[in-house]
Amino acid sequence: MKEQDLVAQIRKKQSFLCIGLDVDLEKIPPHLLQKEDPIFSFNKAIIDATHDLAVAYKPNTAFYEAYGLKGWRALEKTINYLNTNHPNIFTIADAKRGDIGNTSTRYAKAFYETMAFDSITVAPYMGKDSVEPFLEFEDKHAILLALTSNHGAYDFQTKQVEGTQLYKEVLKTSTTWKNADRLMYVVGATKAEYLKEIRHIIPNNFLLVPGVGAQGGSLKEVCTYGLNDHVGLLINSSRGILYASNGEDFAEAARTKAEALQQEMKDILSKA
Repeated sequence: MKEQDLVAQIRKKQSFLCIGLDVDLEKIPPHLLQKEDPIFSFNKAIIDATHDLAVAYKPNTAFYEAYGLKGWRALEKTINYLNTNHPNIFTIADAKRGDIGNTSTRYAKAFYETMAFDSITVAPYMGKDSVEPFLEFEDKHAILLALTSNHGAYDFQTKQVEGTQLYKEVLKTSTTWKNADRLMYVVGATKAEYLKEIRHIIPNNFLLVPGVGAQGGSLKEVCTYGLNDHVGLLINSSRGILYASNGEDFAEAARTKAEALQQEMKDILSKA
């Protein structure tokens, strides 16, 4: 998907909501476990209930890999359902890949071509030649882990390296890579106070922001420092939407939660 198409969807829906499809069979409504493919049945219901409110969906591949071939089939069916029925919605494979060049190329082909995702999350630790293969595909995007929402982020990401915090060095260096205009970045909502400085380094790139809601991040604070001229934010919510109810009304309850976030986003955009 071209970035301008994503921006157009944001403007049309007055939303920059991304829904994380992190399906745990221990948490989904029990009646779905009787279905032939409970994971896909759950995802389809969530998508059907929320697709007019969200501009992106983000399956975390670990939640599918954990169930072996059945999980992978459910993931494939989910992405095919999205691409067939809602082709204007941005799709993110939250796979956190990154390896030596030829391996990264294969990861890219797996998720961009075989699975037909629009983007994939990528770990930058191995540097330029592990990330650039993901940037060779036109109209596809690599979403680089920059400053994450987990507590362990402080172990490395904020450490000083020759007078600069490591995550800032990652940001600055990544802008010099080939096809860097295809980069997006993960910045956790629990690190909202860092966004002002981050926007000085990467003013135009999209930021994928997890951590609003269940992890305590503030949507208003993230938007205060993170919005740019073309919005430039995708706010992810997973558990807070997916598991709003454990009953047969789970899809309706998920919509209610998603709609509350979308309305808050609409208000923020109207004032921006």
